[in-house]
Amino acid sequence: MAPDRLSIPRLLRSISTKPLPTRHGPVFRFFYRSFAYTGAFILVAGGFVLAFFIYDATTYREDLSYTDIPVSTEALYPKRGGPKNLPIANTLVDDDDCPENTRAKHKPKLVVLGSGWGSVALLKQLHPEDYHITVVSPVNYFLFTPMLPSATVGTLELRSLVEPIRRIVQNVKGHFLRAEAVDVELSERLLEVKQTDANGVEKHFYLPYDKLVIGVGSTTNAHGVKGLENCYFLKDIEDARQIRNKVLQNLEHACLPTTTDEERRRLLSFVISGGGPTGVEFAAELFDLLNEDLGRSFPKILRNEISVHVIQSRGHILNTYDEALSKYAEERFAHDQVEVLTNSRVKEVQADKILFTQKGEQGETITKELPMGFCLWSTGVAQTDFCKRIASKLENQNNRHALETDTHLRLNGSPLGSVYAIGDCSTVQNNVADHLVSFLRTLAYEKGKDPEKMTISFKEWRGVAQRVKKRFPQASDHLRRLDKLFEQYDKDKSGTLDFGEMHELLLQIDSKLTSLPATAQRAHQQGQYLGRKFNKLAQAAPGLQANEMDYGDLDDAVYKAFEYKHLGSLAYIGNSAVFDFNGLSFSGGLLAVYLWRSVYFAQSVSFRTRVLLAMDWSKRAMFGRGE
Repeated sequence: MAPDRLSIPRLLRSISTKPLPTRHGPVFRFFYRSFAYTGAFILVAGGFVLAFFIYDATTYREDLSYTDIPVSTEALYPKRGGPKNLPIANTLVDDDDCPENTRAKHKPKLVVLGSGWGSVALLKQLHPEDYHITVVSPVNYFLFTPMLPSATVGTLELRSLVEPIRRIVQNVKGHFLRAEAVDVELSERLLEVKQTDANGVEKHFYLPYDKLVIGVGSTTNAHGVKGLENCYFLKDIEDARQIRNKVLQNLEHACLPTTTDEERRRLLSFVISGGGPTGVEFAAELFDLLNEDLGRSFPKILRNEISVHVIQSRGHILNTYDEALSKYAEERFAHDQVEVLTNSRVKEVQADKILFTQKGEQGETITKELPMGFCLWSTGVAQTDFCKRIASKLENQNNRHALETDTHLRLNGSPLGSVYAIGDCSTVQNNVADHLVSFLRTLAYEKGKDPEKMTISFKEWRGVAQRVKKRFPQASDHLRRLDKLFEQYDKDKSGTLDFGEMHELLLQIDSKLTSLPATAQRAHQQGQYLGRKFNKLAQAAPGLQANEMDYGDLDDAVYKAFEYKHLGSLAYIGNSAVFDFNGLSFSGGLLAVYLWRSVYFAQSVSFRTRVLLAMDWSKRAMFGRGE
């Protein structure tokens, strides 16, 4: 039977009467796409430019921005008092600028001295509503010190390394006074501050505090060397500006037709005293300037007569780094013809030469001289006059180079919980053995014995070790194998440790604990630690007051002791860089330089400074270093 044709679906296909599109050649398509992409780029770029101009127009103000602001009479006419009968600034002129400031007037007064790494890290951690915050500093900016050597030769602009401190203080609704701390009345909790008025006259006044944080930094260590007035230092922006001007001045004088060959070589002899990170990075930046940019603008004879010398008292430069990195840096400098004089000590710096001593082959001391037109002094840190004045008032301050603190960063000898010190101006005292009696007191009380006459078993030793770790976190690495330590110092093999054996054990740990490095990394961690602890103290304050617990070791009750964690070291050594990260060390060329830049770019304090850093590095690549 034939299938029903009506039941079979029919496939229909539409037929168009339009002609097929004409295919263009590859040349036409190339130009068509090029014009299309170019037009799209112009539209997008034009949109961004238009958006920028619209935003820029909104930043101008035609209306008057001021209104009547209430100011306390006490702020305008402060009362006098204190040991020197000076004005006491209990209230500041901007305490009523906004409702937040008004509410903070009656909060605990937190005064922060300095605007460096530690102070800024502290401010960024604080909760604005917990304290009445006042920052006192002779400069009104935060300086990104690790990149300061780059600013001395024009790789970076000076403004790219600074952030106005008032912007940071505003984020915590604080106050800023551009002044200098002079003295502290610890018993009355008054900070003496001096300020120079518009007529150049010094004005002194008191600033009351409930908590005082000292972060004033340090000065350069002279080491008793004569003639440092002939040297330059590298601590702040003004130092970098003076160095930059001096380097260019020497180059200009070396070009004059009246300059003799001997005088030209002296002018072009650059000496760096100190082989630490600052000295090494400055030497590298200086060499890069002279090697890469000098020939563009100056006579080529100058490049042949330039010499750079690094004088180091130790056996290697960068002696705190891994030895392999130190040797790599020395090899790199040798390749770049930067002379490294190790095991050398500067004896005297004269206006036109530097005298230094070296050990001879027979061990004798030989005095040598080196003509120089510029000398950078970068050899360690020393106390400021303010810190010396404070240390002289306290019996427990025995360190000549820094203020001593406990592991909670409280100033030793000061009223408990009132004065703290962070950064280069301080050092954490890790005298574990001196606290042996306090570690044993709890056990002695339970046994009814004298702490100095009791013995402890291995189980009790583990409890003592836990208390040591809590009080001195830096000792944790030396208390890992408690069984071996117990066995080693149990001299009589009695299975117990007596007071003498315990004291010897802790003295051994003391000898292994080193001072924390005077670096931005350490100051930053200390500032963050204090900020977190102050927040905890403010949070716990209502409960402590309700239970009348406003005395005793509140810091220890509320927060743990400070523990420094070394995150690594890095240094620029001239179109290459070295890294030392907790035993993992490596070095390299331009890739390492880009990594070095990336680390500091990420650590930069604000988006503004990051943009400026990126622009400066781009300008160096396109136009060379600024002169």
